Amino acid sequence: MRGHHVLAAARRSSASAWRRRGRLRNSRGRPSDRSLPNPRGAACPPRGGSPFIALMALPPPDPEFVLRGTSAAVHTLHFSCGGQEPDFPILFSGSENGFVHVWNLKTRRVDTALDGHGRKSVYWVETMDAKDRLLSQGRDQRICLWNLAEGRTSVTDSVFTENVGFCRCSLLKVAQGRWLMAMAAKSLEEVQVLELPSKTSVCTLKPELDSGSQPLLLAGYEDGSVILWHLSMGKALSRLVCHQEPVMSLDFDSEKAKGISGSSEKVLSIWSLNEQQNLQVHKTHKLVNSGISDITIRSDKKILATAGWDHRIRIFGWKKMKPLAVLDYHTATVHCVSFSDHSNPSERLLAAGSKDHRISIWSIYTQT
Repeated sequence: MRGHHVLAAARRSSASAWRRRGRLRNSRGRPSDRSLPNPRGAACPPRGGSPFIALMALPPPDPEFVLRGTSAAVHTLHFSCGGQEPDFPILFSGSENGFVHVWNLKTRRVDTALDGHGRKSVYWVETMDAKDRLLSQGRDQRICLWNLAEGRTSVTDSVFTENVGFCRCSLLKVAQGRWLMAMAAKSLEEVQVLELPSKTSVCTLKPELDSGSQPLLLAGYEDGSVILWHLSMGKALSRLVCHQEPVMSLDFDSEKAKGISGSSEKVLSIWSLNEQQNLQVHKTHKLVNSGISDITIRSDKKILATAGWDHRIRIFGWKKMKPLAVLDYHTATVHCVSFSDHSNPSERLLAAGSKDHRISIWSIYTQT
């Protein structure tokens, strides 16, 4: 199953970012993650020889632009850029005040503000094929289906969920006009799977380890484990303890059969799925600061982005987890990150939503 078909037990927390003295400051006056240069590392031409050139790492870029106007912390983002109108890309955002904002990335303004969750926080949004069919999930325990065609802003249907936590739903298209939606059930250890748009219950998954055909589902739990589910059989195929704290977010690369997860700890866990459908730890990557709110792997499987409690967005090479950039713009916890689905790689964007009420838009590593 592709990486975005994932449930993560999401316990929202915040952590103040610490700053070390003596670090360089960027153009906005805030500390950068670049180290101070070492005077002994300066390049000098060798005596009696030809001069040489020392290559220095480029500083992290500034955002392409910033979207303001949510009036609340931003908890979820979803791009819709690959439809019939490529010159009219859309970004959906869900906020703590219960609104879903529809952003026109051409004008960089809000086209529509949707209010369907009783001013309760919205923490998941997803489109069903076209950009005019939208699902949103809120703390009011409702999952709303919106019809946005021809300027409409109405909720056409909704699903009540008995779960009161922050676990986001996951959507998988299985046929034309048919989707499977996985969501947390009332019991903390259960996952309920519905077929949409009929809302027919497919199964309820309970962790009783007991493969075959798709689809499979990966779910992260509050005990720090990740479980692989076989939906047709309704059984858990494998369980792996990745963290000592609840899993906050995870993503999966089905091409490499490799996934990544984060928690409130100072570590990212990278794990793999072998041919026997067993999950196993591949490696871990230590972080400078604790707390990962969200993780997403770009669709070309070359880079990934993390949203940090330390206000920063970090970019890694997915193949070897090489740190590539630290994007330092926000002044509060970054809750969510999302890559755009532009068909032209040079137009690809990264969006990050923060507790500081802002959405930063970045153009980074578009030629990789």
